[in-house]
Amino acid sequence: MPIIIIRNRKATKKELDKMSYELGDYIKVVVDVEKEILTAGGVRHVQGKELLLQNGSMQENLWGGGFDLETNEVDFGSMINIRPNRNNPSREVLMPEVRKKIEEIVRKLLK
Repeated sequence: MPIIIIRNRKATKKELDKMSYELGDYIKVVVDVEKEILTAGGVRHVQGKELLLQNGSMQENLWGGGFDLETNEVDFGSMINIRPNRNNPSREVLMPEVRKKIEEIVRKLLK
């Protein structure tokens, strides 16, 4: 199932169904915290990251995580988040301000 780019509008029920096709009620997301857009769906965050990079996003603005449709929980874990040079040596996004921005964008576009 293809990954969907969401730009400045809430996802439809049909789009949410497509995004969650491969992982059930869970959607992997890659968020561009600068442009306030995201990719959703697929089985690997790197797929969404590459799609956003091809569409003009900058690597330093991209963060991976997920959204659970059943519990409405946002998580902040992905291999693409490991950035020792940017004070994020973990799969988890460690910076509270970045986590807040990711959660705001995910909830605005997917909830």
